[in-house]
Formats: sequence, C-alpha cells, structure tokens
Amino acid sequence: MMTMLRTLIVDDEELARDRLRQLLKPFSDIDVVAEAQDGEEAISKITELRPDLVFLDIQMPAVSGIEVAASLSSPRPSIVFCTAYDQYAVDAFDVHAVDYLLKPVNRARLAKAIERARAVSTEELDSQIDKANRALGSPPSRFLGKKGNRYHVIHENDIVYFASEGGLTKMFTDENYYWIQPTLNELEKRIDPGVFCRISRAAMVNLNAVKEVTPLVGGYGEVVLATDLRLDVSRRRFKELLERLEGNG
Repeated sequence: MMTMLRTLIVDDEELARDRLRQLLKPFSDIDVVAEAQDGEEAISKITELRPDLVFLDIQMPAVSGIEVAASLSSPRPSIVFCTAYDQYAVDAFDVHAVDYLLKPVNRARLAKAIERARAVSTEELDSQIDKANRALGSPPSRFLGKKGNRYHVIHENDIVYFASEGGLTKMFTDENYYWIQPTLNELEKRIDPGVFCRISRAAMVNLNAVKEVTPLVGGYGEVVLATDLRLDVSRRRFKELLERLEGNG
C-alpha cells in the first residue's frame, strides 16, 4: 500500500502556490493538507499539522524560508526549496533540504524531488540536518520566537538566555520571553559557541549578558545576568563557562 506524503506548500505569491498545487495533482501519493503565505504561517502550520513534506519558498517577507527550516525541531519534515534565486542553493543544503527547485518548476524536475523525499527517513533527515548545522561556517544569528499568535525575529544580541521548562524552550530578552521549537540540546548544536554557553541542563546564556560569575562549594557556580537574574551553573559546565568568557572556548 502506498504511503501518502502529507504536504504543505509555502509561498508568498498566490499564483506560485496555485501552479505548484496543479503540478502536484498527478502524484497519487501527495496529499496537500495546507498552504502558507509567509514564514510565520509556515512555522505555525508545520507545528500544528506535522506534514511529511514541505515545498518552501526562500524569499519571503520578515521570515525567510532558510530561517523557517533552521528553526524547526525534531522530527523535521522533508524540505524542498522552490525559488527563483539560485544563489540560495548553498544555504538550502546547509539546512539539508531534500532538494532545490528553481522557478518556474517543471514537472520532470518536481518528480525527481518527490522521489528523493520518499527515500529519506525521518531519522536520516534529522541526522543529516544536525550534521549540516554543526558544519555551518555561520551559525544562525537570528531566532524565531512565538508570543501569543505571532512569531518574532529576535537577533542574538537581544537574547539574554534560553531556558527549558517542562520540555519546552523559552527564549528571554531584557523585557520579554518567547517560545521556540528547538530543544536546548538541538540549539546547542546550532548556536555560535563564541556567543552562547550551556550552563546547566535547564539553561544556556548569552556570554555578552553575563555580569558576574561566582564559584560555589562543590565546584558549582552562579551567574548574574544583565537583567540581574541569577542562574545556577552545574559543576560540569562551570570550567567551560569561565573558558568561554575568557575567549578560550
């Protein structure tokens, strides 16, 4: 029995969405479950619907397709980028898209992309994306956080720390907090180690937001952040934190 691929189409141009939907009709195992017209809506629908396959435009207002792909947590859908700008090909494969299609998309090339999507398992995709993220020369400097019903693009300079709460991840700035999809373990693989440092199982801080570090009995420690918040540092992470602050990490 053929396994259906639950599919999401993401493009800020209605005509492009319509064309791709028409091109996908002859593929009997493709079930288009929804469409999205921007990056924020794409993340929301991916979170809600958990599609198997996403056709994702790159050049979109506010949140690009690259930022959408890089922000997703496991298990991730297979991603096929569709764009008129081939200069983004390298970025597309940095987040390990299954394939990359140039507009206008033709049926033969689309068939190859779908064939690749069918062949990639969830476990293999997760492993490949994590490997690609570790190999990136430029870790993400912007992060997508949800507050209420909206997604916000937050620059790394504005982030004070990340925290894990009940299996979910919070991203804190000076005045607000936002929910983000990746776990702390996933974030740790992607972020710039010169900017962020994991200090415990429950927290990762922006090194530029650390005001004080205090050693405690037993090899543990405490940090005071720019917001005057105090956080515990685990014994295993204390030495690493000091080295990172000295620029030796």
